[in-house]
Amino acid sequence: MDRVKVLVVDDESRMRKLVRDFLMRDNFDVLEAGDGEEALDLFYREKDIALIILDIMMPKINGWDVCREIRETSKTPIIMLTAKGDENDELQGFELGVDEYIAKPFSPRILVARVEAILRRASHMAEEECAQAGGIVMDKAAHLVTVDGERVELSYKEFELLSYFIENQGIALSREKILNHVWNYDYFGDARTIDTHVKKLRNKLGKRGSYIRTIWGMGYKFEVNG
Repeated sequence: MDRVKVLVVDDESRMRKLVRDFLMRDNFDVLEAGDGEEALDLFYREKDIALIILDIMMPKINGWDVCREIRETSKTPIIMLTAKGDENDELQGFELGVDEYIAKPFSPRILVARVEAILRRASHMAEEECAQAGGIVMDKAAHLVTVDGERVELSYKEFELLSYFIENQGIALSREKILNHVWNYDYFGDARTIDTHVKKLRNKLGKRGSYIRTIWGMGYKFEVNG
C-alpha cells in the first residue's frame, strides 16, 4: 500500500529534519519545502499530498498566504506551526481554514499524533457517503455540499462542523463538546473559535442557516424548521 504523503514547510532545516524523522518513523512519505514559494510549487506538482505542516514566518511567501492560496482550490488538511503564542494568530489560522495550530516548541510525538488523528477523521468522513437535512445535502466522499441544489463551498472545519450538527440533530451541544469532537483534542483557547465558524457556516447556508440555533450560555442545536 502506498505511504501517505505529508508536506513539511519550514525555513529552518533542523526543524524540517526533526519533523521528517518522526513522520518517516511512522511510515509517512515526507516532502520538504524551505519557503512558501517552494511549498506551493510542490503542492501543485504533487497531486496526492494528504496533509501539510506549515510554518507561519517564512521568506518569499508566508504561511498565512500559502494557506489562503491552497484553500482557494483544496481542502487538504493543514497544521500550522508558529513560534508565537498569540491567540489572535490561532483565531486567524482557523479563519483561514487551518485544521490544527501548534506553537513551538512542541513534542514531535504529539505532532505525529495530531497528523494521524486528522487523517483518521478525513478517512472516516470519506467512508460515509451522504447525509441530508432540510434541503442540505452532504456528499462526504466528494467533500461536496449543496443547499437547495446549489453548491456551497465550505472550509475543511466548516464541513466537519456541519457534519457533526447533522449527525446530532435536535441535540443541544455545548461548545466544549463541539470542540472535542470536531477539533478532536482538548482546546484551551477562546470559545470564539466555535462562534466564528458557526457564523460563517450560517452565512454560507443562507436561509438554511437558521437550522443552527444558539443555546445561550451553552452552545448550539441543529434543528430543521417545520
